[in-house]
Amino acid sequence: MALSNLSRRWTVAIVGVPIVLVLLYSGNWVLGVPLSALAVLGAQEVYRLAAHTGTHPFQFTGAAGAAALVLAATWQQTFIAFAPWALMAVGTVMLISLILAIVSRGTTGGPLGAVSVTIFGSLYCGFSLSFIPLTLAFPAVEGWGGITAKPWLGVAVIALPLATTWISDAVAFFAGTKWGRQKLSPSISPKKTWVGSWSGLAASIIVGIVWYFLTAPYLVGMPIDSFWVAALVGAVLGVGAQVGDLVISVFKREAGVKDTGTIFPGHGGILDRIDSLAFTVPASYVAITLLTKIQ
Repeated sequence: MALSNLSRRWTVAIVGVPIVLVLLYSGNWVLGVPLSALAVLGAQEVYRLAAHTGTHPFQFTGAAGAAALVLAATWQQTFIAFAPWALMAVGTVMLISLILAIVSRGTTGGPLGAVSVTIFGSLYCGFSLSFIPLTLAFPAVEGWGGITAKPWLGVAVIALPLATTWISDAVAFFAGTKWGRQKLSPSISPKKTWVGSWSGLAASIIVGIVWYFLTAPYLVGMPIDSFWVAALVGAVLGVGAQVGDLVISVFKREAGVKDTGTIFPGHGGILDRIDSLAFTVPASYVAITLLTKIQ
């Protein structure tokens, strides 16, 4: 008897969450290598979506750039050190794409579209996922929790955008399904409702506050140092999560597909899983960095 869609989703979650926690705790290359593979697969899904619209990007070039971005972030661990390597990777992707566009003009569905989508796929998956190892390194780099920061402190920091994204998504889905009537944006995502959206945002704020009270005794020196700051950051991440979800919904709608892939049974593809994280993880890194500078 085939598993129901809900059963498949729960099975993937039960198996996947412990694996994710182990990788995050291990950090460094134990995390960086599979994370770069995830970036490659995600970029490939972007390019397949583009192919449905008649644009054929340079998949190998873009996917290699996505992997290079994640590996560079894993290696350097701070944004200042990572930035030159990121510029080099993106510049290389752009240069190779331009050369390939000249060579293969007339076979890509338009050279401008091919080059643009190649760079976008590399950035969307590679650059956004690069902020996971950068965020994990925050306690060690900034000295939060003492001079010799424990690995789990990094996991505690990255737990903020991860928990905010996943819990707000679940709450939005449940509330929207049970009580939602008025559609948020029928032309983009017919199932999303205003009730679900506001419920997800409220959940994000609550997650931010709960995260603050759980981690404050250990992340000494962390700039999210009050109830109100935690609530504000939670709200920002909540909005970011919904924007990320809608972005991929727009792409899928244009491509005429329900899911970006089938790699996760019941969940769809890579992009279906990282759509919100592509916004919330970088947003949390930027928010923490700005708060650090302000204090």
